[in-house]
Amino acid sequence: MEENKKKLGFNIIKSDPTDGHKGFGKGALSLDNVSPVIIDVDAGEAMIDVGAMHARSAVEKGIKFLKNEEEVPNGKPYWLVWVTIDRKEEGPYYAGVTACYMTVDREIRRGYKSLPEHVNRMDKSMKRHIIIEDMDDNSKRVLAKFLQNHNEVLWNNSTEELKKGLLQG
Repeated sequence: MEENKKKLGFNIIKSDPTDGHKGFGKGALSLDNVSPVIIDVDAGEAMIDVGAMHARSAVEKGIKFLKNEEEVPNGKPYWLVWVTIDRKEEGPYYAGVTACYMTVDREIRRGYKSLPEHVNRMDKSMKRHIIIEDMDDNSKRVLAKFLQNHNEVLWNNSTEELKKGLLQG
């Protein structure tokens, strides 16, 4: 009986969801152009970890996340940054960049993050918002350097709002 149950998976829509019909999937957003970047605040390093799309990044694996930051007093700080790429007349650019805070204490296998904030910020990134003002200045510089080094064309085509927001600190 168990083997007959249909498993539901998370679908990443790769083509136009409205192509050919006007029903299911109309208005769905594609995750094709979204990448999660994890910033290790203490180490001053940034890396892409696609596991974060499903809360399964190397940082998050094996951690039980709590809603109260005070319950993880020795948590190591991280930023999960949702980066969305789009194309405009000048070429591709970093269109949406939103940051979410979290902490992880590997020793006790506990962490803090606001799951609703992480989901909402991913959505805001996909809708081309820039939300980075909560980040500390050093993490902003780390992210700016990472984005520049990752693809200079994308960085050069990006909005002044993003560049000033990351380089002002």
